[in-house]
Amino acid sequence: MNRTFKLLFIGAMLTTTATSYASQKLCVFDPLGTQGDAYFFMKDYAVAAKQWGADITLKAYTDDAKVNDDFKLGKCDALATTGIRTRQFNNFSGSIDSAGGVPNDEVAKTVIALMANPKLANEMISQDTEVVGVSPLGMAYAIINDRNINSMAKMNGKRFGILEYDTAQRLIVEKMGAEPVPVTLSTMANQYNAGKLDIVDLPIYAYKALGFKNASILNYPVAYLTTQITIHPAKFPDGYGQKSRTWTAGQLERQFKSINQLIKNVDPKVWVNTSPTDVTYANKLLRFARMSMAKEGAYSPRMMSILKKTRCVKDPTNFECALHDE
Repeated sequence: MNRTFKLLFIGAMLTTTATSYASQKLCVFDPLGTQGDAYFFMKDYAVAAKQWGADITLKAYTDDAKVNDDFKLGKCDALATTGIRTRQFNNFSGSIDSAGGVPNDEVAKTVIALMANPKLANEMISQDTEVVGVSPLGMAYAIINDRNINSMAKMNGKRFGILEYDTAQRLIVEKMGAEPVPVTLSTMANQYNAGKLDIVDLPIYAYKALGFKNASILNYPVAYLTTQITIHPAKFPDGYGQKSRTWTAGQLERQFKSINQLIKNVDPKVWVNTSPTDVTYANKLLRFARMSMAKEGAYSPRMMSILKKTRCVKDPTNFECALHDE
């Protein structure tokens, strides 16, 4: 190999290496497509990512199953979707979205911010994926077609739409004596509006975006849902993940403000309250589900420990704080 050819060859190799992650496709699940808040947030994210050496192009999906499949097939270099979906790639961060694991905004803020701590960086990496951002989506509530369904006990025999990939939700629904009906986020509103479902669990954002008709909301949060950004790190510059997590955590106040505004805009007449006795029953049922899922490996035991410690810091009088079985 002569000197001139060798220099050209080395130059070509350097160019290829330098541009191998010059552009990336980030696939975003949002029920409203390019018009939704999740997609708009990702537009800001893509601008910020230029500072970390990425050149991101967004693609919106209204089908959460399709965007998930495309990421697994390598058609997307990055994925922004619900933490429940993310759990299959990263059980640690995906377990934030556990049954009753995060009961209020204060716990949510603490735990989600913690995901940007460099000490947890190794937990964010799993095989060929890395979670590079966790954002709040909001509390999930039971959307009901009958205001008389004002407790979990009264859900017995009702048709409950469950996400087909969420084993914890199926366990809870069966424990209540309700009939689990597998659905996807893309199909549940149509099935509900067609009278094929009596109950579904959703955050307020999805409730408003998906267009539920003649629905009421049981004022008891069953889980806290997140949006998580997952990447194939080989397609991104070194050090990208931590920079991304730090930036995402810095947006929390803005996002919580937006979520709380959505809740305030819900017609007060839509809400249905439940009794303190029913709340106690529900708390114990969700705790049973969390413990069962952790034992089966569906939830991360380490995340369950972090969630419990955070709950007990915020509310030391909670009955579970004196127990040592979670």
